[in-house]
Amino acid sequence: MSTSERVPRTLVVLSAGNKLARLLWAVVYVLLYRPSPRPLHGWRRLLLRLFGARIGAGVHPYPRARIWAPWNLVMEPGSGLADDVDCYSVALIHIGREATVSQYSYLCTASHDPDVPGLPLVAAPIRIGDRAWVGADVFVAPGVSIAEGAVVGARSTVLGNVGTGEIVGGTPARFIRRRADAGWR
Repeated sequence: MSTSERVPRTLVVLSAGNKLARLLWAVVYVLLYRPSPRPLHGWRRLLLRLFGARIGAGVHPYPRARIWAPWNLVMEPGSGLADDVDCYSVALIHIGREATVSQYSYLCTASHDPDVPGLPLVAAPIRIGDRAWVGADVFVAPGVSIAEGAVVGARSTVLGNVGTGEIVGGTPARFIRRRADAGWR
């Protein structure tokens, strides 16, 4: 696993406009997004785009994937968010081409600063590279970058960056081996 430092966290102050937009999104999610049949990816892509998400062609957002703020979501062509993925997108979440985030994973772009009175909200973006695979029930911390072709094993906790073609796993996630270059590039 790469030892490079994560992106610095920035203080977040949520405006009234942000809160109103999230309320409107919550209504649309409950009434239109969540109950849509599984094959209707195009419908869910449309709803996400209407709320500012940048969604590429052939993206597969499944109906039980939860997105906190769609305007902070970028999904490149062919990428997918499985059912029960939680995108806590206080900051940007960028998912690369043909990358997959498997069920029950939690992409967490925000936390609280324990060293400041009042525990203010701080956030940092998450980037998942092209053809990367985040396995089932993985926690990805704020500011983490998972590089192209990387694989994160199921039930892992990713607290630091993952390098190109690396396979990592565990809690905290540790380097297991390099991925064979068998067409993932």
